[in-house]
Amino acid sequence: MEIVAVAKNVRISPQKARLVVDQIKKMGPQEAIKMLDFIPKGASSAIKKIIASAIANAKNNFGLSQDTLTFKEISVTKGIVFKRYRAVSRGRVHPILKRTSHIKVVLKSEQKKEVSQKEVSQVSKVPEVSKVPEVEKKNEK
Repeated sequence: MEIVAVAKNVRISPQKARLVVDQIKKMGPQEAIKMLDFIPKGASSAIKKIIASAIANAKNNFGLSQDTLTFKEISVTKGIVFKRYRAVSRGRVHPILKRTSHIKVVLKSEQKKEVSQKEVSQVSKVPEVSKVPEVEKKNEK
């Protein structure tokens, strides 16, 4: 089962956000949240919120335990770019690009569904096939 949380147009450049994501993607979601408190990057607070949102989605929407969750995917893609300009000498301007990111967190659950005894008993009942007399007569000839 996949649980998804997405944050769009987060005001941090994708390159800077990927530095933080690369540090935490091998961990579990609970460990990652604890680790993000100690990473001195601006993107760590935004990524922490998104991971916490994905965990909350798993608990509230699917009734899953936090302990069974692992990262399937954490992706940081390019969002829209705000274009600003800085005035310089001789009446010219230099462009300033204020980049944004789309951050997507996909969690998967390692919790296995337990099959109830009713389902097992229904599946194990195989209907008996009755013998058809016409088939036996054809074999005798």
